[in-house]
Amino acid sequence: MPVVLAGVLVLVLAAVGIAVVRPGPVADWLGDEPADRGAAAQAAEPAPAAVLAGADANAPMPTSEGVRAALAPLVGVPALGDRVHVSVADVATGQPLFGRGEDDGTVPASVTKLVTGVTVLAARGPAYRIQTRAVAGATPGEVVIVGGGDPTLAVDKKGFYPGAARLDDLAGQVRDALGGTKPTKVTVDSSLYSGPVFEPGWDDDIPTGGYGGPITALMTDGARSDVTRAKKDEAAGNHWAERVSQPDLAAGRAFARLLGVPADAVRRGTAPDAAPPAATPGPGAELGKVESLPMVRLVDIMISDSDNIVAEALARQVALARNQPASFAGAGSAMDAVAGELGLPADELTLADGSGLSRSNRISPSLLTDLIVLAGGGSRSELAAIFGGLPVADWSGTLAGRYGTAATKAGAGVVRAKTGTLTKVHAIAGLVSTADGRLLAFAVLTDAVPPDGLTSARVALDRIGATLASCGCG
Repeated sequence: MPVVLAGVLVLVLAAVGIAVVRPGPVADWLGDEPADRGAAAQAAEPAPAAVLAGADANAPMPTSEGVRAALAPLVGVPALGDRVHVSVADVATGQPLFGRGEDDGTVPASVTKLVTGVTVLAARGPAYRIQTRAVAGATPGEVVIVGGGDPTLAVDKKGFYPGAARLDDLAGQVRDALGGTKPTKVTVDSSLYSGPVFEPGWDDDIPTGGYGGPITALMTDGARSDVTRAKKDEAAGNHWAERVSQPDLAAGRAFARLLGVPADAVRRGTAPDAAPPAATPGPGAELGKVESLPMVRLVDIMISDSDNIVAEALARQVALARNQPASFAGAGSAMDAVAGELGLPADELTLADGSGLSRSNRISPSLLTDLIVLAGGGSRSELAAIFGGLPVADWSGTLAGRYGTAATKAGAGVVRAKTGTLTKVHAIAGLVSTADGRLLAFAVLTDAVPPDGLTSARVALDRIGATLASCGCG
C-alpha cells in the first residue's frame, strides 16, 4: 500500500544543520514496497521546499562560559520553583554546554513523548503499520474483530484522524469474504493489552478529565465519544475531548452496525486460533484487515498534538516488539530497555507510562538532550522522525500561542520543542538555533512550581529558549 503523508512537516536533519520541509517522497522508508514504488513516487511528487531555514554548518559553537552567563540568571527565578533542572548541548558534536541538575530524574509530564517516539521508531521502524483484523468466529455467523492497538482507527470517512484505517472498509471486506452468509454476532477481542486500563500514577481527574481515557487494544478515534465536537475543539486549539468508558465495546458496536448486527449481539471474547484459507471460512480464518497510518505519522500526531491516547498505544508497540506484556508496566520496561540499546543513560529514566500523565515518571534533562543529539546526528536516521511533529514557537502546536512577547520573540520560529504540563510540573525540550545559526539541544524540567504559577512558569521557560536563540554565547 503506498504511503501518503499529506499535510505533514518533515524535518530533515544532518549532523551540521536542520531544515523543516514540506512533504516529499518517502518511499525509501518502506522496506517491503515494490521495487518500482520509489521511482514512481519520486516522479509523481515534487521535491520538498524549505519553509524554515537550515542551520549554518560553519556557525561558531557557543562556549560553556557564554551559555552559563546567559542562562544562570534565568533558571533561578521564583516562577520556576526550587527544582529547576537544565541541560544544553551542541547537536553537531554532542558537547554539553550547560547543566544544572542535568542528571537528576525529574517529573517530565508530556516531554515523555520524546522518549516514546524515539523508542517506538527504533523498535518498530518508521514504516510499520498496526493491523486491525476480522476473523471467523467459532460459531456460524460470528465475526471476531481483533484489536491490534491502532488508536486512530475510524468508523468511516468522518473519523478524527485524517487518513486513518476505517471500520467501514473492514466491514466491506468481511461481507465479501462471507459471501451469502449473514453475520449474526460480533465478538470483540481486545486481549492484546493486559490491564489496568488506567495508570495508578495518574491524577484522579485524568480518566474523566478529557486528556486521557481507558487504554484498550481496540478503539476508534482515540476513544472520543463525539468526533464532530472534538474536531471543532481541536481546530480551536483545545485538545480536551470526552472519552467513552469502554472503547473496545464501543468500537465493536460500531462495527456491528456496519455489518447489520444488533448491538445486543456484541460481546467480548477471544479469536479462535488462525485457520488456513478455505472456500468456506472456518473458525479463525481471516475475513479482512485494515492498517493504520505508518509509524512515522503516528509519532508525528503524538508529538504535534500531544495526544496521550496515541502515546500509550505507541508505548505498547515498544512492549510488543520486545516481547513484553502490552501494559503500562511492560511498556515502561521495554522503553527503558530500548533507550539503553540506543546508548542513552537508562539509569536516568524511569517510566510508568508513555504519555507523561503519570507523576511516577522520571527523566533527566541530559537524557533528553542526548536523545535529541542522537536523533539529529544521522547515525540512526529513522529517529529523526520525532522532529517532524515538534511544535514551532509562535507558529504551531502547543507553542503556537507562545514566544510572542517582547521578552521572548527572539525564539519565534527558531525554537522547536515539546512541552509538558501537570500541576506544579512544567517542562520543555527540543531544538533552538542561536543568533549565529548553531543548532542546540536543550531541556528544562521543573517539578516544584507554585501551583498557581502556570502563566509565569511558561514565560520563564520561554525566556530561556529565547535567550539561547538571541545570543552567540561565545
